[in-house]
Amino acid sequence: MTDNAWTRWPSREALGREAATRPRRLLGWVTRSLVGAMLLWGAFNSSHVRGWGMLGAVAGILLSAVVAWALFRTTLEHRLWPSLAFYGILLAIAVAAQAADFRVVALVLWCGCAITALERLPIAAALPVTVIALALYAAVNDDMWLTTLATTAGLALAGYVLRLDAEARGNAQRLLNQERAARAAEAESAALAERARIAREIHDVLAHSLSAQLVHLEAARLLIEGGADRDQILERVVAARGMARDGLAETRQALSALRGDMTPLEEFLTQLVGTTDGAETTISGERRPLPAEASQAVRRVAQEALTNVRKHAPGAKIQVWLEYGQDRVTLIVRDSGGSPGELTATGGGYGLLGMRERAELLGGSLDAGPDDEGFVVTLKVPV
Repeated sequence: MTDNAWTRWPSREALGREAATRPRRLLGWVTRSLVGAMLLWGAFNSSHVRGWGMLGAVAGILLSAVVAWALFRTTLEHRLWPSLAFYGILLAIAVAAQAADFRVVALVLWCGCAITALERLPIAAALPVTVIALALYAAVNDDMWLTTLATTAGLALAGYVLRLDAEARGNAQRLLNQERAARAAEAESAALAERARIAREIHDVLAHSLSAQLVHLEAARLLIEGGADRDQILERVVAARGMARDGLAETRQALSALRGDMTPLEEFLTQLVGTTDGAETTISGERRPLPAEASQAVRRVAQEALTNVRKHAPGAKIQVWLEYGQDRVTLIVRDSGGSPGELTATGGGYGLLGMRERAELLGGSLDAGPDDEGFVVTLKVPV
């Protein structure tokens, strides 16, 4: 069937209990209890109920309860033909009850079928069930025709109002579920982004630290091959050990930085440049705190650039500029050039590539290449 207002089922959220509040569920339980009490009263208050009649009345009520439960399950699962079959069984039980002079039971079942059909079935299927149930109710009701007409109209209106109310609750529940799913997805995305961020920081710290260690260890190897004295070799090994210790400290600092606890960028650059001979630092612009990722990017690029100078142009003079712009921060590391060192071939050459990827993730850029004198690394990060 084409999905339209006539053939569309009420949503599962509307038919289920999840969307109902606790007071509403309590009201539903009380209503069902009253209906059951009315059925029992109607069955056992009849003077002719004796012996087998009593047993038949109990069996009919139990059968009605089982069919009603099955009907609620099939409507919840949007199974049309089984639902119509169960409505047919309930209407037949009501007819049998009327024939056996259980008039109250028949009236309650017919009214219940009329209301729940409008509430739980597609309108196109609910109308025939409601019309049949109310027609049977009107046929046996001995009130005035105007009262009967008003009652049947009220029952139909009550069923439709319950349908609208259930749909409203179902829509609210569906929106709530969507919001919860969106929040869960957002939290998961944030967690994945944070993990990627931590992994990137640790990778960059370790890459820089291991690269610096490799410089000293490779120098120690060359000294050993060249027959250098013990003190020179030991100096390189001690330097490599110091780099390992510094790498561990930087890893801890990176994790602290991710939590928003880090030394000012200017102080960091001053300390970094202070450990390198022939290096100078110039800072311009209005100094201000930077976002954690932008600050980390500047720090890692500065470290990587200075390590590359030690490897490829040892002894070169280095100029480090940090400029605070209106909407971005710029880092420039320029060396004066020099003859390639013995350690030029060490390392994999992926340091600046990783820095470029980091800058692009932040919406910035990184350029690295030779100029008239030496080599220049320029990082621009939006803030």
